[in-house]
Amino acid sequence: MEVHFLPPNVAVVNRLQGKTALVTGSTSNIGRAIALAYGAEGAHVVVSGRDGERGDAVVAEIRGAGGRADFVHADLDGSQELSQQLAAAATAALGRVDVVVNNAGIYPAGTTLTTDATTFDRIFGVNVKAPYFLIAALIPGMVDRGGGVVVNLGSWIARLGVPSGSAYSASKGALETLTRAWSAEFGPSGVRVNAVSPGVVADSGSELARLAVGMMRGTPADGVGRPEAIAAAAVYLASDEAEFVHGTVLDVDGGRLGVAVVASG
Repeated sequence: MEVHFLPPNVAVVNRLQGKTALVTGSTSNIGRAIALAYGAEGAHVVVSGRDGERGDAVVAEIRGAGGRADFVHADLDGSQELSQQLAAAATAALGRVDVVVNNAGIYPAGTTLTTDATTFDRIFGVNVKAPYFLIAALIPGMVDRGGGVVVNLGSWIARLGVPSGSAYSASKGALETLTRAWSAEFGPSGVRVNAVSPGVVADSGSELARLAVGMMRGTPADGVGRPEAIAAAAVYLASDEAEFVHGTVLDVDGGRLGVAVVASG
């Protein structure tokens, strides 16, 4: 079965020139695409994740294109200590953190009846508690400097029910709610908080792309999205072009949420 991807068609105009950015979980897929896009747009990027080899490869790619990047190892589990350690390491590497992208997340397969307490706690630890304590550690510096940007990664299944992955869906729903709560809490201090909600996204040729094609059949896009499409939205939300955008969840999902998919035949 043929898998269709949307072309990236993203123009680079240095919209993040002079900014610094921490992108969690940026050694692969969407996080990697965001880190590359931020670097191309002029930001000094901290690439973070568990795999140092893949992280170094992303850094090398950004530097090879003329950008600035460093790798900081992070294995976020939801503990306040590890989130604080990442905040401190990123600040040391960058001097300050202007933009935080909460992309790191896990999606263990399972239903409500097959998900045990340990797995549930791990999902909420990585997907909710880790960004919560990371933002708590970095926000004071942003407020002191008069501004900053937070971009969270939600998910289309936070608002459209599917018959599996309920704990993951709930965790992404929590992060989308935090987007609005943080916007109310920190917006008056100059910190803009928004989220991107991706649809079905995968690197071209990956196993996920082949498995996910059925989820997007009949949508306006009628195909699986590219990580670069999510990165383009993350660039916009981090840039001054989005100065009047607060507390918004931007759906970049090929129309999966906004348009009814009507079965044929």
